[in-house]
Amino acid sequence: MLSRLFAPTVKVSAHCDLPCGVYDPAQARIEAESVKAVQEKMAGNDDPHFQARATVIKEQRAELAKHHVSVLWSDYFKPPHFEKYPELHQLVNDTLKALSAAKASTDPATGQKALDYIAQIDKIFWETKKA
Repeated sequence: MLSRLFAPTVKVSAHCDLPCGVYDPAQARIEAESVKAVQEKMAGNDDPHFQARATVIKEQRAELAKHHVSVLWSDYFKPPHFEKYPELHQLVNDTLKALSAAKASTDPATGQKALDYIAQIDKIFWETKKA
């Protein structure tokens, strides 16, 4: 116990949990592109087994896209980003809602809407990387 009391302390600080280079909206975009591609393939195939498999894949990919967007929001974007881009909170929320809609739909337009929102996040993300 005394050794812990008198042990030297090390002060460590970092502005993020890992180097910021590990974050990239491309991960969300790739998953959302998969969602849209599956939606398009579902429109051209009436086989119930195909439809069931496609639905599972589409839902998994939508969840992965939501995960990547959420990680950007919670781990990458910091208060200065939200100050400079006050629309960012709403944009992330809209993106997550669009991905939920795409997850529940077979309409490729819902997948495209999610991709459009992700493109807006991507634009802001790369602007923050320049700063």
